[in-house]
Amino acid sequence: MNKPGRFRNLLSFSVLAGFIVIASFPLASFARLSTSASVEGAYDFIAINFPGATATRAIGLNNRGDIVGDYIDSNGVRRGYLLSDDQFTSFDAPGSTQTVGLAINNAGIICGRFTDSNQMAHGFLLEKGEFSIFDFPGATGTIPQDLNEEGQVVGAYTDSSGIDHGFLLSRGDFTSIDVPGAGAGGTVAGGINNWGQIVGNYGDTAGNAHGFLLSKGTFTTIDFPGALDTTIANGISANGEIVGIYDDSNGRGQGFALFNGNFTTVDFPGAFITYAFRVNERGQIVGMYKQSGQHGFLATPIPH
Repeated sequence: MNKPGRFRNLLSFSVLAGFIVIASFPLASFARLSTSASVEGAYDFIAINFPGATATRAIGLNNRGDIVGDYIDSNGVRRGYLLSDDQFTSFDAPGSTQTVGLAINNAGIICGRFTDSNQMAHGFLLEKGEFSIFDFPGATGTIPQDLNEEGQVVGAYTDSSGIDHGFLLSRGDFTSIDVPGAGAGGTVAGGINNWGQIVGNYGDTAGNAHGFLLSKGTFTTIDFPGALDTTIANGISANGEIVGIYDDSNGRGQGFALFNGNFTTVDFPGAFITYAFRVNERGQIVGMYKQSGQHGFLATPIPH
């Protein structure tokens, strides 16, 4: 099973021009993160449900507290939304059959993906009501995941052999990102902060999924202590806090936060499954939980 792809799809006009820069990072630039055991986090949780939707996910947020995500309407169509100042706004990319809002920066630029009538995935930026569409050159599908204040975008693309690779889009130029030694599960670049640090996940040759941090050319593996076989790093703040997903001993997806080498479990109270997608500089986390349906959430740290 392609586990990175499985989690990737959870998140899952003008054309941006640029040169193609293909680069893999050296095997020597690889490390393993030194971490402590996990503890249960103290958060104030708020459920997020788009009015009239049958399912909602909260996927991206900025420091102002604006949130983007997706919902499924009464006709079964997946649509993007922005939640700002307690007001929901729905949006759909032109020519899309489904649209997902994935990230929003402090300038209010939204990054997302959409699927066309041929079931091809494409990336987009939405700024001041204008959509800009982009695709990794030669890819069979492009799924962005996050953007930072510099307008840099990270995500994943699928090649003609069906293998996933991470990418960085910066100033119109694409760079391919592949974790050294990754197996057929490939690599997904899931989040980027204002310092250019990138987090994501990759599949090893045994089919297990691991998170990673890419900083200054060095890959560092991230594994939640005691995880069954999957750790996914989805987002990283400018403070260096990382959030993501791991599967517990029962195989259930749970959220986590990682800061200064310490893991914290992030679980919506009473939920069967919790996924943490993004974190801002205030330590607020957005994600999705399952409890009598699928819902988004905002988690705010409770001061000690």
